[in-house]
Amino acid sequence: MNNNPLKHFTHTAVQGLFGLLPAVIIVVVILWLYSKIDLLVGWLFKIVGFVPENHQFLWFLLALGIFIFLLYIVGHFMKTKLADFFESLLEKIPGYQTIKDIINIFNSSKEGDNQVLVVAIRGFANEGYNLGLMYSQKESIIKDHYTVTLSMSPIPNGGYMFEVHKDNIFVIKDATFDDNLQYLLSMGVKSFADILKTGPKTLNELTLLSDWLEGNKNNHAKKVL
Repeated sequence: MNNNPLKHFTHTAVQGLFGLLPAVIIVVVILWLYSKIDLLVGWLFKIVGFVPENHQFLWFLLALGIFIFLLYIVGHFMKTKLADFFESLLEKIPGYQTIKDIINIFNSSKEGDNQVLVVAIRGFANEGYNLGLMYSQKESIIKDHYTVTLSMSPIPNGGYMFEVHKDNIFVIKDATFDDNLQYLLSMGVKSFADILKTGPKTLNELTLLSDWLEGNKNNHAKKVL
């Protein structure tokens, strides 16, 4: 490839495209949301008698402050019972729950019984382990079994679901959905240890799912008290 300048240039450009794509998507979404706040701030300026064009810096600071504050309010609101009430109304809209579930797949900040866990499981090869995801920690229809998803590489929007006994599931703490996505996209070129910036661990250093569930249950009980 290095002997052909055109192929080398094309290959490098494609690498640059896929390197920038995640950041570009995030920036586009943030800029779209900010533009809506920007319009609101401009409207507020005109109501109180300011000309937005004459106060560009103040306009920017106010729009940025409102945008960040709204993100905080929405994040706090999502944890209240009032949010559950509004969600129960939205769930009556056809397709809402499906769209929400798809979006929630990419939410690594979920807590409780629906947070995303990166896990190691055994039983799908003569030797070794597979890395997978648990999108929920609710028990399966089969007692003491839990649903684990094994995604494809390098296209992670497909895969297989398995019901795995809790004694065969090990939780990789501090690993997120994003970490697993990097691992899949790299097709194993980057090891999971490289992605987490840690050394290889023995099974004894990982947390058995049953122990993780018990610890999570105790933490929830403390928060209630």
